[in-house]
Amino acid sequence: MSNRIARKSAQPLVEVFKQMLAESGATTTHNTNLIFSAWDAVSGAGAYTIKRFFRDGKLYITLSSSVICNQLSMQKDVLVAKINSVIAGNELYIGQAAEGPVKQLILK
Repeated sequence: MSNRIARKSAQPLVEVFKQMLAESGATTTHNTNLIFSAWDAVSGAGAYTIKRFFRDGKLYITLSSSVICNQLSMQKDVLVAKINSVIAGNELYIGQAAEGPVKQLILK
């Protein structure tokens, strides 16, 4: 019996990370956290965001300020497009980022 590890070809760290997430079953949680980070970056309302929830292509956001909620509700389509472009540019997103994971933005 040998304690040697079999040699494999070199892989980029990003690919190893994606494989590790896929094997552990944590891809959904990881992708959701990337979407939440994209929301904070794109909207600028991360400090006013109370709750975040993502399911079936719908991103539910609860804001503490009704004024900010009203301003952002007029820009829903632009925000969805920007969130999807941030996700598409992220190498660590696991899945079909071409069409974008966020289909609809619901602000409360």
